[in-house]
Amino acid sequence: MAKRLLSMTVNGRAREDAVSDHALLVDYLRDTVGLTGTKQGCDGGECGACTVLVDGETRLACITLAASCEGRQVETIESLSAGGRMSRLQQAFHENLGTQCGFCTPGMIMASEALLRRNPHPDDAQIRDALSGNLCRCTGYVKIIESVKAAAGE
Repeated sequence: MAKRLLSMTVNGRAREDAVSDHALLVDYLRDTVGLTGTKQGCDGGECGACTVLVDGETRLACITLAASCEGRQVETIESLSAGGRMSRLQQAFHENLGTQCGFCTPGMIMASEALLRRNPHPDDAQIRDALSGNLCRCTGYVKIIESVKAAAGE
């Protein structure tokens, strides 16, 4: 299996790793970088649990080749906390019961983070649209939407 030297920035830190040409971004992040917050759910781009940001845009890590991120900035759920403290969005999910089992939470939060960066005060329809690629089997989405609204300051 052919390998390449891959250079990218992950959560603000420059990295250079030897990876297989066929390595998926989710496997690179979890196995090589050791960031296990990105969840591997469906393996087919259908559930959104593996959502990360690549150059600020949402990307499904389970269907993205790591090599396609050469020279790019990748952000995972671990990038949002600082000094051991949750971000405002993470705190809002915690306080507003936006998680239950928690498996979908990293993807939901990263999709919400991308939304709030481009639209700091989204309405319900905009939140639903931004989260339309993320599935949750536990909450029914009401508490997730409330969490995003709380983080937006509503």
